[in-house]
Amino acid sequence: MTGSRKFRTGLVQLRASRDVVANVDLAAKFIRQAKTQGADYVQTPEQTSLMELDRKSLFSSIVEEAHDASLAVFQELARELKIHLHIGSLAIKVSPEKAANRAFFIGPDGEIIGRYDKIHMFDVNLPNGESYRESNTYRPGETAVVVPTPLAMFGLTICYDLRFPALYRALAEAGAHVLTVPAAFTKTTGEAHWHLLLRARAVETGCFVLAAAQGGRHENGRDTYGHSIAIDPWGRVLAEAGVEPGVTMVDIDLSLVAEARGKVPALDHGRRFEVAAPNKDQSRLHLVGKAS
Repeated sequence: MTGSRKFRTGLVQLRASRDVVANVDLAAKFIRQAKTQGADYVQTPEQTSLMELDRKSLFSSIVEEAHDASLAVFQELARELKIHLHIGSLAIKVSPEKAANRAFFIGPDGEIIGRYDKIHMFDVNLPNGESYRESNTYRPGETAVVVPTPLAMFGLTICYDLRFPALYRALAEAGAHVLTVPAAFTKTTGEAHWHLLLRARAVETGCFVLAAAQGGRHENGRDTYGHSIAIDPWGRVLAEAGVEPGVTMVDIDLSLVAEARGKVPALDHGRRFEVAAPNKDQSRLHLVGKAS
């Protein structure tokens, strides 16, 4: 396990609008607040700088990574405050037709030490009539990412990734102690599944789970769930926000990772399976175990 056994985390909750400058200013204010409360690591939500569903309006506002002024502000802020700053995601233009939903992990020297493009696209039709087609605008990522730091090994994910447990197991098997899930969960899905899924990912992997979220009614009409949250490797909620923007602070004790994995060593016991098609004498599928 890398570095110190304990560190302090600040989870920044936002209600991002279509005004990039206002969003960045508010995020910076809360990041500074977290630092004054002793944070070593600060995480912001998915879509930190801009919440925009209209494709044309989005592409009129975003640029390539090298020219993104918001990212430059956050890099300078991390350098000034000497913190590990995890920007949950920014919309980054990667072609004339596509953006990446990209997380940035910035070190205390202001340099980017990790990038992650959201792998799973939120293409859904919800029971209340809401419909989202993230793949129309965003290019999915292809690579899972862990970031080693003096604080801990962080596994990076974003929002809808939460529904795909194999990703989290892979990150844990790659050495992650902390799984991160910056999000803009809808109010509908958040009320149903947010706590359940986050606690499950923690228990399955024996990792801490840290999730900074968007919350409330946004300028574009979308309702997000909020409830930025920190969960320990035993599935216990350590700290949780409500819906309003602000900062939630929590102390992380990495010794709990080894403790949880010692009690339930599920990462050592996992097996992969093939599904065998039934023959004419079989009425159901058989699972054929393979040692991983």
